Amino acid sequence: MIDVNRRVLPAFGLSLGFTLLYLSLLVLIPLTACFLKASTLSLDALWAAVWTPRARAAYGLTIGASLAAAILNVGFGFIVAWVLVRYDFPFKRFFDAIVDLPFALPTAVAGLVYSSLYVKSGWLGQFLVPLGIQGAYSRTGIVLVLTFIGLPFVVRTVQPVLENVESEIEEAAACLGASRWQTISRVIVPSLFPAIVTGFALAFARGLGEYGSVVFVSGNLPFKTEIAPVLIVASLEQFNYAQAAAIAIVLLAMSFGMLVLINLLERWSKHP
Repeated sequence: MIDVNRRVLPAFGLSLGFTLLYLSLLVLIPLTACFLKASTLSLDALWAAVWTPRARAAYGLTIGASLAAAILNVGFGFIVAWVLVRYDFPFKRFFDAIVDLPFALPTAVAGLVYSSLYVKSGWLGQFLVPLGIQGAYSRTGIVLVLTFIGLPFVVRTVQPVLENVESEIEEAAACLGASRWQTISRVIVPSLFPAIVTGFALAFARGLGEYGSVVFVSGNLPFKTEIAPVLIVASLEQFNYAQAAAIAIVLLAMSFGMLVLINLLERWSKHP
């Protein structure tokens, strides 16, 4: 007879101790060091470092571009996940593997590829630039690369949940007279909403901290195409570690606040 009280892991104390050690070494201690380094600045110096007009412009661009890319990824990611789950077509596994390419590809490579494609002499830029669409060294280029690196987060969170949604539910809704839009909005989306919110949060948080791809495609013009991580790197290059830590804390607070808000929204969706 199987003992239902038997634990797979050896003991709660040992498992908890390992978890706390892991989180302390990789998360808590580095974050504490960041706060301690920023605390070496006086309040006036801290405020002057994190709230300059240039810094505010960088924060606004970082948040706005990350939010726009995350919203686009929700739409595109839902469609990609739907096609991969509900349809069979040639080379399906190949396209499924391509979704994970941004995970394996160095982000700097993505920035170089996008900048070469969308410049005036690029394969796509030669057609888009005359139409007034600047895909390189612009805010549009930043949104494009953030969409590229954030898409897998939405697809991979929605896809397994969608696989568990029975197609018979859609057939039942159609038999009851529901239109395609009513089936999607009232049957499919509510069941996928927690996964969609999680994918959105991951894509948004990923965009907030992205540096490698954006630095090559944005042009890094202050007040125009300069993102907040560039300010951190610029401070580090000037050996101003306290100022870099202070700006990093601002981004950390923004990310943490957004994740808390999204977690509350996700909990509300599960228990209306």
